[in-house]
Amino acid sequence: MTAITAELKKKTKKVPVRGMMDNVMEQFNSAANQIDLHPNIRKILSIANNEIIVNFPVKMDNGEVEIFTGYRVQHNNALGPYKGGLRYHPTVDIDAARALAMWMTWKTSLAGLPYGGGKGGIKIDPSKYSKSELERITRRFTFALADNIGPEHDIPAPDVNTNSQTMAWIADTYMSTRPPAERAANQHVVTGKPDGSGGLEGRDRATGYGVYLSIKFWAEKNNESLKGKKFIVQGFGNVGYWSSHFLEKDGAILVGVQDAFGSLYNQKGITVEDLFKYSKINNGSIVDYPKAKSVNKNKFFALDCDICIPAALGNQITKEIAPSIKAKLIAEGANGPTNVEGEKILLDRGITIIPDILCNSGGVVGSYFEWLQNRNGELWQLDEVMMKLQKKLKESFDKVYAYSEREAIDMRTAAYCIAIQRIEKAYLQRGIFP
Repeated sequence: MTAITAELKKKTKKVPVRGMMDNVMEQFNSAANQIDLHPNIRKILSIANNEIIVNFPVKMDNGEVEIFTGYRVQHNNALGPYKGGLRYHPTVDIDAARALAMWMTWKTSLAGLPYGGGKGGIKIDPSKYSKSELERITRRFTFALADNIGPEHDIPAPDVNTNSQTMAWIADTYMSTRPPAERAANQHVVTGKPDGSGGLEGRDRATGYGVYLSIKFWAEKNNESLKGKKFIVQGFGNVGYWSSHFLEKDGAILVGVQDAFGSLYNQKGITVEDLFKYSKINNGSIVDYPKAKSVNKNKFFALDCDICIPAALGNQITKEIAPSIKAKLIAEGANGPTNVEGEKILLDRGITIIPDILCNSGGVVGSYFEWLQNRNGELWQLDEVMMKLQKKLKESFDKVYAYSEREAIDMRTAAYCIAIQRIEKAYLQRGIFP
């Protein structure tokens, strides 16, 4: 996922980070009321199990030392080890990590995985540091987290501004701190590693593929074809690119893209691979792409389209933005891109939202496959991975869609109900120690 633009960063900072936590709690409480969640389980799930803040020094290329602050919030592990990404972004703080960790608990539960939820990262603008500095920052952060992560305890993964290289550094640092005889057995301390370092073939496209599949499954349920459907994507990093790649292969037409540097529109269509190749030679930016016109960033979500994929940061679709959206389907590639007020307006307007904890869960399902592969000493082929992903994601989508139809509620509330009920069942069966 790309970072948001300098302007969008400013906009993101204007939204109180507490607002993100307010969103996740309102979504949780709405679903908890719907299923009449046991009051004791509600108390437990309303707070995180552990919140870790580490301050650590790193020597810069110029010899100076800088102090960085890192976070890891472990929300709940009733179903298994904590699982969730690490992001490097100026907006990272303890409240953001709390909200994102809670979303991960619901996401892993909904997907039927043996995981709980965690999230974290470093408050940093990675564009201001060299690759060697980022490596030292990452390795020192890993060392600072020490025994708070582990392959059977808490398993990080890539998120905003982190990637397979980041995970390779974390894995190598963590494994190096173990006794020699135990090192190989700790390779699955992180997922999202490069193919040559214990990674899973297809993990790079898993999240975007999941977004595409969610849209495809929705279209099938509504007897619609994706051929000729126009879509826009906010964020042209990993998730935005792969979502667009698979949608285009199915006949959909990309008409608008917004990334960290600008916004583009071409009602006749933008060729995904062509734009991707252009961004690679343009320092990762889509700006000045010759086959589309630039549009005002504030009018991006109002572009004429059938499908909108917010795949950047949270709190992008607000009550100010929602009334202007023309898409009839929102597929949430990012975590928390639609806030509660914005969602109410969209639902009142009859717009369907495929919620983040379902729509972008391909990434954590892919991570689970990688974790299993490392744990069992296996090697899975790409076609096998994609087939397993499709099967798992269809099961999740069908469950949420059926629940939503049966109870006459929106898909987000349905997804939350299913996820929370699974955790509630585990607590009621197991009891509370002591």
